[in-house]
Amino acid sequence: MKTKLVIFGITGDLSRRKLLPALKEIVQSGEFEDLSIIGVSRRDVNVAELVETATNSEVLTDLTSIFTMDLARAQDYVLLREHLAIQPDEQVLIYLSVPPSAAANIVDFLGEAGLNTPHVKLLFEKPFGFDLASAQDFIDRTGRYFEEPQIYRIDHYMAKEVAAEIIRLRSNAETSEHHWGNESVASVEIIASEAIGIEDRATFYEETGALRDFIQGHLMQLLSLVLMDLKGPFTIIDIASRRFKALEQLNVADPAEATRAQYEGYQDEVQNPGSQTETFASVQLTSDDARWLGVPLRLTTGKNLDQKRSAIIVRYHDGMEDVFEEGKVTPTDIKLPDAYERVLVEAIRGRKYIFTTSPEIIRAWEIVTPIQKAWGMDNQPLALYAPGTAAEKLL
Repeated sequence: MKTKLVIFGITGDLSRRKLLPALKEIVQSGEFEDLSIIGVSRRDVNVAELVETATNSEVLTDLTSIFTMDLARAQDYVLLREHLAIQPDEQVLIYLSVPPSAAANIVDFLGEAGLNTPHVKLLFEKPFGFDLASAQDFIDRTGRYFEEPQIYRIDHYMAKEVAAEIIRLRSNAETSEHHWGNESVASVEIIASEAIGIEDRATFYEETGALRDFIQGHLMQLLSLVLMDLKGPFTIIDIASRRFKALEQLNVADPAEATRAQYEGYQDEVQNPGSQTETFASVQLTSDDARWLGVPLRLTTGKNLDQKRSAIIVRYHDGMEDVFEEGKVTPTDIKLPDAYERVLVEAIRGRKYIFTTSPEIIRAWEIVTPIQKAWGMDNQPLALYAPGTAAEKLL
């Protein structure tokens, strides 16, 4: 089946740093011969300059074209539909590499223009809302025009090496990890730390913070892979429903078991003295699942810490531990697909197991809502930490 990939925001940072380089690798692999790329832009774009600068290659130049349109004009979406001229043997992937507020409006325009037929798939980037109410509103708006099978919500952490390894181990009934639970596991810790600060994302980070940026999404998804119950017949397509069941059985967070802090100098960076936005957050959760009763589950993330690290640490009652760490799971002489390569390939194939479903999004927001409310009412200055501090020193 021929695939037309439409990228809203093709000149943006994500497209240039991630999407176009990933597409270069996909095209060079030869797996998808009938692939074309249509970039949507408000202005004329030099295609050769854009793709060659982003990929250091001419591989995508002849496959890429630009459709110029006003994103706020309904008639332009009708023109886009006519330009795409979708045939029965074609599928269209619409990648919304735009801010969430713009994505919601674009979805409305697409639906109104009739660009919501079964041959059309939508790909969204997080954040999926900023709280429970906004997430539910966005899901409801999208659902007016698109069915859930058409919607691919991207959490690129689910396409990373660590997630792939956990899925591989947990899918194999012969491994001990397949049977994880409180009989063998003493605790689970998932950490995503950065050695850099917020860089040029001041506006985004002030509106988001560590809890919403990482814990509600990335880390909750990884935790669900660890906790999911694999009893009974199991295939890869069952993963999303099993993840959701694991999230359902998590208790809502207790604010007393959550910690936050802010690195020194952050307020100057965002030009907001007295900012209450946390750059470090850690939450301990528990599950009502009989297999996991009594096992502490800790999710931790932060900026400007002592190291860049993404890891799942499973500690056992016998004192041993398994550490699944990005960059250390697979031998260094084996080249793995980039996370965005996997995202695009699986979307083209129509395989949704690494994408986040609506029920998962809502449940994750429900879990962290008590913390959001408690922190929103707490006007005490945040604890500060020096850049380069180790995460464990902040717990």
